[in-house]
Amino acid sequence: METAWITTAPLPSAHHLPVMVAEVLALLRPRPGATFLDGTVGGGGHAAAVLEACAPAGRLLGLDWDGAALQVAAQRLATFTGQYVLVRESFSQALTVLSRLGWNGVDGALLDLGFSSLQVEDGERGFSFLRPGPLDMRMDQRQDRCAADVVNRASEAELRQIFRDLGEERAAGALARAVVQARAAAPVTTTTALVTTIARVVRRPPHSHLHPATRAFQALRIAVNQELDHLTAFLRDGYRLLRPGGRLVILAYHSLEDRLVKEAFRRWAASCLCPPRLQVCACGWSPKVQILTAKPRTPAPEEVARNPRARSARLRAVERCVLGGGNVDASG
Repeated sequence: METAWITTAPLPSAHHLPVMVAEVLALLRPRPGATFLDGTVGGGGHAAAVLEACAPAGRLLGLDWDGAALQVAAQRLATFTGQYVLVRESFSQALTVLSRLGWNGVDGALLDLGFSSLQVEDGERGFSFLRPGPLDMRMDQRQDRCAADVVNRASEAELRQIFRDLGEERAAGALARAVVQARAAAPVTTTTALVTTIARVVRRPPHSHLHPATRAFQALRIAVNQELDHLTAFLRDGYRLLRPGGRLVILAYHSLEDRLVKEAFRRWAASCLCPPRLQVCACGWSPKVQILTAKPRTPAPEEVARNPRARSARLRAVERCVLGGGNVDASG
């Protein structure tokens, strides 16, 4: 059961360090016999910590659309025989997968929205502006469209919107023009070629830790993988995954994601969704969750020093109300 939908892709050599593990465990409260979802299982770091805390009888469903990551996770979780199921699927389909497996909700769920060092340090995946490789950036390599397709086929206006809205890049217009000019001479198909183009128009102050290509690469990765669409789909009714008293923890790494999570949690926790102009509630909504983090939690300086990729992490959590809303097997 624990080897469902595992790929045979070669293993990357990178070791992924899970972010804010102690904080995640404190909020999820793993215990023997509990059931959990890791919707972004990646290299299995968080999943292993949860299963260890649940020993000897916990269960975990791990989802990821990256087949190579699932293989790494399977190796990392090998000692927890019979306690986990890995499925190659996006977390946006978590309710469907749980229903298909016959799981009646979970006691805790985690989404870590960052991309892992397993992906960054494999140049062939095309995620890193520091490593030469094809301009790919697909989380799920079963999909057709890659970053090179976006860079070479999107209009200047479309590129400007991608860089501005998904990367919050101030030089979005100039960068879009530069990309169009560069591809007119030769297709931009490698990370090196794109970084060279970006460096011509994007500058960062000397004190900034951001590489000039950071925001553009983020924007393209989000566009290629439709990351915000998947997150929005999950946040429509993701609370239904949770059993009463169950908890959801989400780690976001940029303001676009964190804003969506914050707004969804507030909506789930609201007692009424009616427009303010209405004097009497007519929506019939009731709070589905209680917010556990009034403000997002951030990693300790010691963790950032040990794992620089944790620097921008923002953790938010909610707990499912005992009353209100349907569980995974409910119709509404």
